[in-house]
Formats: sequence, C-alpha cells, structure tokens
Amino acid sequence: MRVLAAMSGGVDSAVAAARAVEAGHEVVGVHLALSTAPGTLRTGSRGCCSKEDAGDARRAADVLGIPFYVWDFADQFKEDVIDDFVAAYAAGETPNPCLRCNEKIKFAALADRAMALGFDAVATGHYARLADGVLRRAVDADKDQSYVLGVLTAEQLSRAMFPVGDTPKPRIREEAAARGLAVADKPDSHDICFIPSGDTRAFLGAKIGVRPGKVVDADTGAELADHDGVHGFTIGQRKGLGVAGPAADGRPRYVTAIEPDTGTVRVGSAERLQVWTIRAERPIWTSGSAPAGPVECTVQVRAHGGLAEAVAEQVDGGLEVRLREPVTGVARGQAVVLYRRDSAGDIVLGSGTIAGAGGSGEPDSELR
Repeated sequence: MRVLAAMSGGVDSAVAAARAVEAGHEVVGVHLALSTAPGTLRTGSRGCCSKEDAGDARRAADVLGIPFYVWDFADQFKEDVIDDFVAAYAAGETPNPCLRCNEKIKFAALADRAMALGFDAVATGHYARLADGVLRRAVDADKDQSYVLGVLTAEQLSRAMFPVGDTPKPRIREEAAARGLAVADKPDSHDICFIPSGDTRAFLGAKIGVRPGKVVDADTGAELADHDGVHGFTIGQRKGLGVAGPAADGRPRYVTAIEPDTGTVRVGSAERLQVWTIRAERPIWTSGSAPAGPVECTVQVRAHGGLAEAVAEQVDGGLEVRLREPVTGVARGQAVVLYRRDSAGDIVLGSGTIAGAGGSGEPDSELR
C-alpha cells in the first residue's frame, strides 16, 4: 500500500511514519507548510509549526530512508482555519483550530492531493485507534486525540491511518530513541501554531479591532465593566473579566453568556454554567449514516474534559443531546463528540458543532 506520512516534525508523526515503513508500506513523508509568512512562526517547540519543524521532519525521513517533500497549504490553511477561527470568535463562539485543521486540511485537502497522486492512505501521529472504519480512543487516555478527529466522515476515515494510537506516549519516545530519531526527546506542542506570541486575545484584537461592549451581571443586569470586544471572552472564563472583585455574596464570577450583536458579556455564578441539553449543527457520523433513533452515549464537549452520559438523536438535520448529568463550560462553536463503550474501548460515533444549550433555570436557552 502506498502511504503518505504527514510529518509535523514531532516524535509522534516520526514514529507513525517509521511504523508504516516497518509494516511494509511504500511510504513518502510530507511536511505541511501552513504559514504565508514562515519567518513569523515561533521558534522552539511551543507549536506544531515552528521554524525548526520542517528540518526535524526532513531529518527523521532521512533516518527512515523515505522520500520527503514540503507541500504548501498556507493559503488554504489561512482561509479554512485562521479566518474561520477569527470569524468564530467575532461571533461569540469558541472554535477549536486543531479540529478544523484535521477536518479541512489534513484529512481533506492533503488527503485529496494524496489520493490524486496514487496514495492509498494518509498516516499521522494522532493518538487514536482506527480499524475497519471504527474510530476509537487511544490506549493512552492522557494523550487521546479522538475528540479532534470526531469531525471526520466515514470517507475520510477510510483513507486515514493512526499508527501510534495503540501505544502509551512514553513508549513512543523510547521507540523513537531506539530508531535513532533525534526528535525522541522533543517536547510536545501545546499552543495554537499560528499565534506566535501565544496571546490569543491580542491576536484576535489585531484582526478584529475594537468593538466595545459591556460586562453585565447575569442576575441583576447591572453594568460592571467595559470591554473592547466579545472576542476576548469564552464561556466559563473566570479571569480577565475586567470586573473589580467577586460578586456581592463573595463567590467568583464566570462568563455565562456572550451576545455578539449587542456586545454584551454576562457574568454570574458557577451554577449558571450548568447545561442539561445541547443542540448541535452539522452532525457527522463516523459510520456514514445516522442511527435510526435515540442512542445512549457518552459525550465530550471540549478537548480536555467535559464528559457526561447522554442520549443523542439526529432531528431535522441537527443533533439533540439530553444529558444524564450537567456539564459546564459548553460553548458555541466547540464540538460535541459522541462515544459508545464496548469490550475494546470507546468508539467514536460522531459529532456536531454546538449551536445552543439549555441549563438549570434557562430551558432551551441559547449559548451566546
């Protein structure tokens, strides 16, 4: 089988490529150039697209003895990931750029080009398991990335490979060292790759500009502070509200609602963050078709945490989720990913983009 190995310059994608070679596949390595101004990328290891990464990927390919290329997807990355990220925040949403990159770039644009060139699959260093079209959580729960892969369609999964998902991260590093890969001890990336400073609020402010509004008490309606734009806030945020001190009862305040049309950011108690129902758009089912009726599942509402038992159903082209227990920090623009457990672990059933929710005292309320 001809396999295109997407090599980010990190240890996971290097070992994924090595395993594809070891499995007997004809492997070609490719690094994605995603910046229209490469000199502005951060140095070091804080993001997945630092200036050193292309060189690290090339050296890993040399060790493996495979051809290596750099493919330019900068313009499409800007349109589908960066511009989408900025527009979503301007609309009061909280997007996940890694999720969008997987959906639009790595398993769409990249995979399409790979298939056109005669490749059979794209291998990446994501921590997830895939067999016979069934996507599962990784063995290493701390590194599991199935949440950001839950947006992939059955067709996209049919041409994907995740060679490292069955192995804990420490063993991946040991394997990389044993193979002579210099990236064995390279630190993991954490930040958003296209924000060199790591300051998301400043990045968004430069793109969106000043759009003044008010921070308002969710209970009394009292105006507590001014702000420069709703893009500086997300649901569940506690710090950086610009409000002097806690509420009158001494409890901390959290962002409970964002209203982009009026520029209003509402803050209130932690109880106001509790959500019992979720409505999502653009449902995607990894099997290729929606279940015939309601399905018992576990849902995850953000990349790290936010798990709850639920019943989900596709209704009128959307996804309705009724939670068995409340979750907090549910924000529009994030994905709700559905899982079902069997004897081999958690299966990813599908996902939807969160459009609204209902909580205690606010049935069917909109997430602003």
